[in-house]
Amino acid sequence: MSSIPFNCVSTVGTEMQYIQRAFANLHICGDGLFTKRCHTLLETEVGTLKALLTTSCTHALEMAALLLNIKPGDEVIVPSFTFVSTVNAFVLRGAKPVFIDIRPDTLNLEENSLEALISPATKAILCVHYAGVGCEMDTILRVASRHGIPVIEDNAHGLFGRYRGKPLGSFGCLATQSFHETKNFSCGEGGAILINDPELIDRAEILREKGTNRSRFFRGQVDKYTWVDLGSSYLPSDILAAILFAQLEVRETIQAKRQLLWNRYFEGLMNWSSENDVILPTIPAHCEQTYHIFYLLFPTLELRQAMIQHLKQRNILSVFHYVPLHLSQMGLGFGGWPGQCPVTEEVSNRLLRLPLYSGLSDADQDRILEAIYEFDFLGTKPAFRTVSAVAS
Repeated sequence: MSSIPFNCVSTVGTEMQYIQRAFANLHICGDGLFTKRCHTLLETEVGTLKALLTTSCTHALEMAALLLNIKPGDEVIVPSFTFVSTVNAFVLRGAKPVFIDIRPDTLNLEENSLEALISPATKAILCVHYAGVGCEMDTILRVASRHGIPVIEDNAHGLFGRYRGKPLGSFGCLATQSFHETKNFSCGEGGAILINDPELIDRAEILREKGTNRSRFFRGQVDKYTWVDLGSSYLPSDILAAILFAQLEVRETIQAKRQLLWNRYFEGLMNWSSENDVILPTIPAHCEQTYHIFYLLFPTLELRQAMIQHLKQRNILSVFHYVPLHLSQMGLGFGGWPGQCPVTEEVSNRLLRLPLYSGLSDADQDRILEAIYEFDFLGTKPAFRTVSAVAS
């Protein structure tokens, strides 16, 4: 029996053609033709003032910390339920993370707990749109505005998602994107920083160009360029941008396929989940998700682990997700403690992610669904039903 991976890189067919064009242009370093095309597409579709590709979402977050002048002693409020890069970028500048819990429905930052965590040292609020479902940005922005604190969106999961009709990535003064191979749109390794505050645009270009005003030189705004600020080399090769543009160009096709797969899981598991006290993803009516993740929340850690092993025995790879950052070695060192973020701790122990990638076939998805129905859950083995039968 063939293996079903958790993730598989999917190509759209034009990647090699665009790579060859990048070579033909004799410009394969940063900010070539395809980089500029990606910038324009992101600016147009997200409605951001400026988009800049980076070598990773981690580097985009590091740029955000630099742009906000994060210093030792500053505090940043961040969900404990996130990838370590969301925190590391600010810790590298000397900041202390203040961990906030998540909502039990969308697994996003618990906006009603936000204000109580703000102190005079708070210099940024980081919201993560988990699984491409928007955080409650109305409340978050209202609280942030009241205290004069900038908001950064970690939008690694959420490109082309919307909250109350507005694109994710367009709410905070800054937002970051990921184009890692596990994301809906990928160039292997890559990211972007989206800039919604006009006062940050010029400096963002300088930081990205190793602290020089090289971009202004190429626009003819200065007669030579020099070192003017902090910075690093955050530009990806135009070869990577060529791969990314090929995928962004057919974004609607990729998203439509992922939507079909996500809905197929949801419909196929709706009855099974209610019968077995398993929770399926919650998508509020005012959020348009990106179909990035399909997860199951089991009643206990033991059942989650048993299902992972059950699927593995059938050559199906399923995985858990984030381990609470406040309970990690580093998190404890920053003052985290057991019980600080109880929902995060519960969710982390119970969440299982199913394979979801645009190349997943109907036959393989049927295998996954059938295997789930075969799981001896609390002594019951419901018969497998195809999605068409469930939907009818």
